[in-house]
Amino acid sequence: MNYRHAFHAGNFADVMKHLIVTRILLYLRGKETPFRVIDTHAGAGLYDLQDERAQRTGEWRDGIGRFWHAALAAPVAALAQPYRDAVAALNEGGTPRLYPGSPLLARSLLRPQDRLVACELEPQAAAALRRALGRDPRARAVTIDGWTALNAYIPPKERRGLVLIDPPFEAADEFASLAERLMSAYRKWPTGLYAVWYPIKDEREVAAFARRLASGGMANVLRAELRLSEVPAAGRLAGSGMVIVNPPWTLQDELSTLMPPLAKILSGSAAGAKVDALICKN
Repeated sequence: MNYRHAFHAGNFADVMKHLIVTRILLYLRGKETPFRVIDTHAGAGLYDLQDERAQRTGEWRDGIGRFWHAALAAPVAALAQPYRDAVAALNEGGTPRLYPGSPLLARSLLRPQDRLVACELEPQAAAALRRALGRDPRARAVTIDGWTALNAYIPPKERRGLVLIDPPFEAADEFASLAERLMSAYRKWPTGLYAVWYPIKDEREVAAFARRLASGGMANVLRAELRLSEVPAAGRLAGSGMVIVNPPWTLQDELSTLMPPLAKILSGSAAGAKVDALICKN
């Protein structure tokens, strides 16, 4: 899966992922003590939805394009508003043209005492990431392999925070490798909060991934998935998921409120949403 995020920025998977990340960061802000965000595969940071690459696929139209104009019930709107505010801060009315990647989304929710380490190895994306983050003393862009960063930067000195893992899924064995690396990180920092994105293209791969995690000794794992109502054309996603290790105690209820209407907006079917806790064997 050759994944260059400029082609996919703002798509349905981004909307789901960034809503979840926003809810996690708001929970972390609930305590005065500082936290750190470690984004292992950060990408370019900021995306122009009128760029030729985004226009070629048009995926953002069925993602942020739909969600931006959707009428939301009051409880859903309240949960989604901080995410919408983060996107709106980069745009002036109408349908968004600029879309924040996870590093800029995270930075928008940092307090003065919090920190972000955003890791990206691909040279052009890494340069764009540095420009996007600028001279903000709270945020640092590091040109480093994401898997190396996962081992090097945990546990953070704050001992609180979020590790966001969003790999490109270019290798054939990416699911198996992701499970092993996540479990290894967990053993090194078992109290850490980890959020991991994955594509849904092959149901057997996704099921095998869940089984690996369930047997990996992680006691508290929440899973959220959004499937499109119809399997799309070859080479495109049928859905996307996230697993959250050591999730905030509020998150399952929040996602149970958010995910069904989100699925209906983005896929046409509330049945495309699932939020559950993996039954893990210690």
